[in-house]
Amino acid sequence: MMMELAPWASFLAVVLATALVLVVTALYRRNRKSYKLPPGPRAWPVIGNLNLMGPLPHHSLYTLSSRYGPLMSLRFGLVPVVVGSSVDAARSILKTNDLAFIDRPRTAAGKYTAYNNSSMLWSPYDDYWRQARKLWQTELLSTKQLKLYEHARGEEVSAMLRDLHAESSSSSGAAVALSDHLMMASLNVISRMVLGKKYVVKGSSGSSEDTTTAEEFGWMMEELFFLNGAVNIGDVIPWLNWLDPQGYIGRMKRLSKVLDRFLEKVLDEHDERRRRDGEAFVAMDMVDKLLQLADDPNLKVPITRDGVKAFTLWAMTELLKKPEVLTKATEELDRVVGRNRLVAEGDIPNLPYLEAIVKETMRTHPVAPLLTPRQSREDTSVGGYDIPAGTRVLINVMAICLDPSVWDKPMEFRPERFLGSSVDVRGQDLELLPFGSGRRMCPGHTLGLKMVHVTLANLLHGFHWRLPDGVAAEELSMEENFRMNVLRKVPLEAAAEPKLPAHLYVGP
Repeated sequence: MMMELAPWASFLAVVLATALVLVVTALYRRNRKSYKLPPGPRAWPVIGNLNLMGPLPHHSLYTLSSRYGPLMSLRFGLVPVVVGSSVDAARSILKTNDLAFIDRPRTAAGKYTAYNNSSMLWSPYDDYWRQARKLWQTELLSTKQLKLYEHARGEEVSAMLRDLHAESSSSSGAAVALSDHLMMASLNVISRMVLGKKYVVKGSSGSSEDTTTAEEFGWMMEELFFLNGAVNIGDVIPWLNWLDPQGYIGRMKRLSKVLDRFLEKVLDEHDERRRRDGEAFVAMDMVDKLLQLADDPNLKVPITRDGVKAFTLWAMTELLKKPEVLTKATEELDRVVGRNRLVAEGDIPNLPYLEAIVKETMRTHPVAPLLTPRQSREDTSVGGYDIPAGTRVLINVMAICLDPSVWDKPMEFRPERFLGSSVDVRGQDLELLPFGSGRRMCPGHTLGLKMVHVTLANLLHGFHWRLPDGVAAEELSMEENFRMNVLRKVPLEAAAEPKLPAHLYVGP
């Protein structure tokens, strides 16, 4: 008998669920009519405007904003969303009303990959976040702390150049996989600064109990960035969470276990050194400092990396497409640095054209084209429109970077636009926001800029670069992969020819 009733029970559950959805949607619409919302497309029941989002949401939102305006109202599932796509909208949200929009939405990614929203990225605006932000600014990523690790950054960049030199010399001018070398340099710098040593080694058979392979660590970081940027259906249609139709929550749980196992191993090693050294203990890295500063010695700190790899790859791509820009950059490096040494961080202030290339790359290929969503804490007015409390707020950085009212010929890659310009990337100039702005601005932006500048400078200074044989500039793929940050869809390969004395490529 129970076997016969089961289909009817399932059918009844579907009917009741559908009725509940329609009732909630109707109530939602009725309650929203009292607000003067920004213009936007009509939303479907249940799914809202999710049907308008393609695989590259920043492009979809850019297209919609051209029709509905720089401040646009949408709905993702049952969640109200407002998108700012202009300098004025960004200023209102990130500056004028920063406190009103400083909160973060509660997401599955924050729950499963950030220890229940305890990371700087997903933590709500509360005492915990304010204390964490203060620690990042004054202890973990202060000017003094970054200076202490300048040697580590220099050593890893030198090691990257050594490996590139060896590969390019043995391949007789064949293309090298630049992305692989950049990944190792980035992972090793972050590993040494945050964890105290290289926990990442090359090769699938090179790992031991206290290390992980580049492939394993790379997988953890790729999953972390993808899952923290993806739209999980259960976040916007809550009763679908248990179904996990996209499989994202399952992936988050798996990643959480792998990350936690790795971090526990790291923390155990640091705790053991603290116990062994006793009163003579000296903090050597960020984990040491966190364990000193935290009340709980078992605090788990999610590991993130900045956009070094992505910035540099996009810059190299544009330079390979524009040989005249590459020539100007190398001429500047030869004039300022010479051919008898590598580029040091202290050289960067004397390389204005290189800095212009970095800024133009951040404008034409913003690694975070959509800033991590904020959530309004209270009813707020922006540009004459109401934004109710609980609204998810997005800033489309890409739309601002392509705004012809802000940039002359915005589709062109032209570093010269920044020569003599006071426009900076540190959050004060709203037309260029690679790291965001306001209290929620990326705390690692100074480290990111140092790594981008010194890595790109040494790549250009140490090698003659060209496209692989048979590949024309117009054939070079510029497709993107969307995550929390945006990377090239097709890995960059280029031919490299060493141009400095051989002894300079001998890394640590």
